[in-house]
Amino acid sequence: MYAMVAPPDSAPPDDDVLWARSLHYSHSGSPGLIGVGAAVRQGEILAVTGPRGSGKTTLLRCLAGRLVPDQGEVRFDGIAVHTLGALARERLFRARFAWIGPEPQLLPELKVWENAALPLLLTGAPHRAARAAAHEWLERLDIGGFAGKRPGALNRAESQRVALARALAGEPAVLFADEPTAPLHRAERALLLRTLTTAARSHAITVVLATHDEETAAAADRDLALLDGRPADAAAVVSPGTTEDQAACSLSA
Repeated sequence: MYAMVAPPDSAPPDDDVLWARSLHYSHSGSPGLIGVGAAVRQGEILAVTGPRGSGKTTLLRCLAGRLVPDQGEVRFDGIAVHTLGALARERLFRARFAWIGPEPQLLPELKVWENAALPLLLTGAPHRAARAAAHEWLERLDIGGFAGKRPGALNRAESQRVALARALAGEPAVLFADEPTAPLHRAERALLLRTLTTAARSHAITVVLATHDEETAAAADRDLALLDGRPADAAAVVSPGTTEDQAACSLSA
């Protein structure tokens, strides 16, 4: 397994585009992550697996700079993401990252192609180029015929394909996919996952994919299993009577 808890004196290997060490994060005092590390090379697909509540979304949000860990570090392409201010992290996210979750979150007042092009337009891309990229990905996802319609004309599966087109249109360095196939039926899930993985391979996009579905996780190159906010292999050796502070110390060592 490539994703792992890294020793304190380790540094990101040269071929890792995204790297994290000893991440700790608490939600209003409740542990969300305890001593989690990860490393992903350019163009790799890493599946973050585990049951609901295991810390998958929290880990993705820390890696993407949407959350700042209480302890530990996150580095992207040599940038210490965890040390950046809120504005710098937002700029980094818009310029280099993309996100797709279980809900499409399309803007109902915009046409489908405008929704797909929105991240490009927000970063200042020329209107013509943004529209062309949006149409290209909508066609790849077999939804180009809806480009001029409003999201209200789409069903749930079609809306999720638009969300994926939006995430891929800017060809991000890293795509964070948080249970993107969870609400879909098997056939639609397979189509979405096939497009996502094909795009990652062809465009050297790194994907960090959170999922509790074994079939979805099987599409990844590597996996990192979480349990109760810890790497699953480490969680297995933490006894039921161990306190969170004791567990954190043992996992960070």
